[in-house]
Amino acid sequence: MYSNVKQSLRVVLIITITMLFINGCASVGQPFSTEPVSEIVIGKTTQKNIKSVFGDPWRVGLENGKKTWTYGFYQYSLINKTQTKDLVVRFDDQGLVSSYTFNSTNPDDI
Repeated sequence: MYSNVKQSLRVVLIITITMLFINGCASVGQPFSTEPVSEIVIGKTTQKNIKSVFGDPWRVGLENGKKTWTYGFYQYSLINKTQTKDLVVRFDDQGLVSSYTFNSTNPDDI
């Protein structure tokens, strides 16, 4: 029985690796629109505004005790150019944007 499980795991692993090579890419995170980034106003845009425009954050965290939300999408490829973009939004104690950072490998996003 143990050898059957071991054999099955090997088959799944081989299929997974094969699919990655056939597709030539892997994605991490969630796609999000970059156009609304320019509409973020420090000290005015709220957490509720950010959530309504970008949806639920991919990751949440703390920076110096303040809430941070991260929206990120990273698409790695063996064949095509890797494409990445991320938006990190920092909030103050009132839930207003205190700062944000946006980065992308696509110059047209900025």
